[in-house]
Amino acid sequence: MSTFPSSLERLIEAFARLPGVGSKSAQRMAFYILSLDVAEAKSFADAIMAAKGEVHRCSICQNLTDGDICPVCSDHRRDSSVICVVSDPKDLIAMERSREYNGVYHVLHGVISPMNHIGPDDIAVKELLARINSGEVSEVIMATNPDTEGEATAMYISRLIKPFGIKVTRIAYGIPVGSNLEFADDATLFRALEGRREM
Repeated sequence: MSTFPSSLERLIEAFARLPGVGSKSAQRMAFYILSLDVAEAKSFADAIMAAKGEVHRCSICQNLTDGDICPVCSDHRRDSSVICVVSDPKDLIAMERSREYNGVYHVLHGVISPMNHIGPDDIAVKELLARINSGEVSEVIMATNPDTEGEATAMYISRLIKPFGIKVTRIAYGIPVGSNLEFADDATLFRALEGRREM
């Protein structure tokens, strides 16, 4: 038997469906929402509905935007001949934090994962190939995660791009800045050696 009213139970269950949110965190969020006054609660709900209704994919790179074209694609100072392929919008934000990359992006919205029944048709590969087919692209940088799915996705896409005669590169992986070699695993050390460059 539940100790909470049914509407509160539904709110807790809704929060618990969010990624990374357990039952205790879901309860805390639900009780926080209940502590808001009506105007604040309505503002919170309106923000959710506005984001759901207004945010969609950029017609060029598939990044999230509330316009037809995202801010990166509409910035004419960026080098549109270099495309950095990322798995999701959060990865694009991480790349932008470096302030070193001046090209454009392509967001796949996922990676190939047969275990999760996600194939090439379930991510934005066709849109990437259409961009490459335009003839303005000179390099594609694969920046998917260094896990099994990310590597498989990068390999699959690079094989599709090779016939276009375009340079395909993969971001280097290695030892994080500020860490110690003794704590790095074998795969990280191997990648660090593989991605070494001349000084």
